[in-house]
Amino acid sequence: MTTIDDHIAEDAVVLENVRLRRGGRMALDGVSLRLAEPRVAVVGRNGSGKSTLARLVKGLLRPDSGTVRVFGRDPARRDRRSIADVGFLFQNSDHQILCPTVAEEIAFGPVELGTARAEAAAAARSILDAHGIADWAERPVVALSEGQRRLVCLLAVLVSEPRLLVLDEPYAGLDIPTRLRLQRFIARLPQRVLLISHEPESLDGFDRALWLEDGRLAADGAPSEVLPAFTRAMHALVPGDDDLPTDQEGAAWVA
Repeated sequence: MTTIDDHIAEDAVVLENVRLRRGGRMALDGVSLRLAEPRVAVVGRNGSGKSTLARLVKGLLRPDSGTVRVFGRDPARRDRRSIADVGFLFQNSDHQILCPTVAEEIAFGPVELGTARAEAAAAARSILDAHGIADWAERPVVALSEGQRRLVCLLAVLVSEPRLLVLDEPYAGLDIPTRLRLQRFIARLPQRVLLISHEPESLDGFDRALWLEDGRLAADGAPSEVLPAFTRAMHALVPGDDDLPTDQEGAAWVA
């Protein structure tokens, strides 16, 4: 029988029959995946299991049963190599930012991984300079716009040179110009990317798409097939004119 270890060499992320219950419900229910493609998108409704999958890959959660391997290692062990291999971008920047200034925020991760403070500070300034924002170094993070904060969080992940980026709803709450700039930035990155989203229109250029529904895989394949199917299914959930409540029914809903 083929086992999870047979595919470690070619697959960056491997899940085998993973189950995890969160908040009294099955967040993931028997999910098996082998992800070798450079860019993989995960779509689904709120509560479908997308963020749970992302946190399992980063090692922030441990499955109740089943196996998770990332580059051949159990990410939930939280050893230094596993932490460094996978960079994670939270949907809410406030859940990620820990330091008062931009340079300190970017240097924080390398220091936690054992880099000397002076070396980490130099790396932070170098990555800011490489992206044309060296003047941000001493800015208070709280003074930045949400789009700028999202970029700082991403640079704070990239400075440790991870092999895989797990991005949980990176475009959530951004206006269209900021979202497009961030999309272009992410598209140029050399790392493997696992991107969680409920916006199919933001997923151009991806190699594979997964659709999660109620903790299970509803579809897995080419984005050109999976994303339109997901969009059609979501539109089908919106009532037509004949299905809309009458004035009396609507009033009863809010009474």
